[in-house]
Amino acid sequence: MARSRGKQQVRKGDGGAGRGAREAVVESVDGGLAELIPDRERAGGWTLLIDGAPQSHVDLDDPRHLSFEYQRRIGHVLDLAADPGRPLQAVHLGGGAFTLARYVAATRPRSTQQVVERDGPLVQLVRTALPLDPGARIRVRTADAREALAKLPDDWADVLVADVFSGARTPAHLTSTEFLTEVRRVLRPAGTYVANLADGPPLAHLRGQIATAAAVFPELALIADPTVLRGKRFGNAVLVASAHPLPVAELTRRAAGDPHPGRVEHGRELIDFTGGAAPVADASAKASPAPPPSVFR
Repeated sequence: MARSRGKQQVRKGDGGAGRGAREAVVESVDGGLAELIPDRERAGGWTLLIDGAPQSHVDLDDPRHLSFEYQRRIGHVLDLAADPGRPLQAVHLGGGAFTLARYVAATRPRSTQQVVERDGPLVQLVRTALPLDPGARIRVRTADAREALAKLPDDWADVLVADVFSGARTPAHLTSTEFLTEVRRVLRPAGTYVANLADGPPLAHLRGQIATAAAVFPELALIADPTVLRGKRFGNAVLVASAHPLPVAELTRRAAGDPHPGRVEHGRELIDFTGGAAPVADASAKASPAPPPSVFR
C-alpha cells in the first residue's frame, strides 16, 4: 500500500454542468491521495482517483450507468449470473466507490452484498461524499480481502467480484491457487467468479492468472480489448470462472456491442493463450505489474 500522507482535505470549486458548481474532494487515505472529481457530463457522476490513477466512476442518479470499460464488462457478467432481476448474494473484494455493489442493488433489488475494502479512510470518504442508498442491503467491511474471505461460510455467494488494487497493482496474495480455492469454497456450486486484471506486454501476469484459474475452475472466459490480448498495450482484462458452463455466446454479443468492443476468449483458445504458463502458488506469487506512466495521461 502507498504510505499515508497524513490527514488532509481540500475542496476545489468546479464549474461543470449538472447540479450547479459541484466541488472536487481531495483527501489523504491509507492508499495515497484520493480525489473525487465531478463528472462534467453527468449531473450525478463522480470519478475516484488514487494518486492520480482512476479507480472508479459512479453516477449517484443512475447507478446502472457503468462508465469504465472494465466495469461495463463485469456488469455483463453480473447481468447474466442469474435470471433478470433475481436477487443475488454477492461479495465484492475491493470497494472503490462501491460502483458495482450499487449496480447490483439497482438492477437486482433485495440482493444481499458484502463489500470488503482494506482502506478505512477511503471507505469513510466514500460513505460521506457519495452515500449509499440506505435501502440497499450492502454491508461494507474494512479488512484485508483474503482475511475477510476466509471468514465467509461455504457456498454463500452467487457471485464474487475481485477488483483489488494497492496503488495500481493487484496484491500478490490475491493471485494464487490458494486464494482461488478459497473463492471456490465461498461460491455456491453454480456461482461465478469475476476478476479485474491489468497487464501489458509480454502479458506474463495475465497468462499466469488464467493458468491459475484453470487449476481451480473448469470453466473460464476472458473479456478484453483485442489490442490488450495481442500484447500491444497495457490494459484491463476481465476473467470469468465457474464450476458450471458460462454464457459465452451472450457475453460475446454484449462485449462486441460495447463502445470499445471487446473480445471473448474461452475453451481451447484461452488455454492456448497461456502459452504453457504455470499456476501461481502463494510461495511464488507476485503483485501484478505497475502500469506505465503513459496509461494515466
